Amino acid sequence: MASTVDFRTHVDQSCRYSEEFVNIYYDCMDKKRRNLTRLYLDKATLVWNGNAVSEQATQGQITLLVVTGGTVKFEGNKQRFFNQNFLLTAQATPNNDQPVWKIASDCFRFQDWNS
Repeated sequence: MASTVDFRTHVDQSCRYSEEFVNIYYDCMDKKRRNLTRLYLDKATLVWNGNAVSEQATQGQITLLVVTGGTVKFEGNKQRFFNQNFLLTAQATPNNDQPVWKIASDCFRFQDWNS
């Protein structure tokens, strides 16, 4: 029974961390885009519509995969559907209360369907 409780605790924490991250990320994207780099590891991977920017491994670290999707409208362009996957890694904090999550990998893709 203890392993079930531990598993449920981890799932609950992961859901909470994921929701907090998504709210922070997209708020930053909408209102404080210049601060986005603070959410990424120094050597994070960013894949924007199939184009990789750089790479970083997270071997042996606690990670969390966050999958999002929706619509986005960048200034001067039409609204488009997208999906985005983030691989987050937990970074230790001095007081070890809660981890600080940093983006190790970010894969963004527009979803364009023919009518």
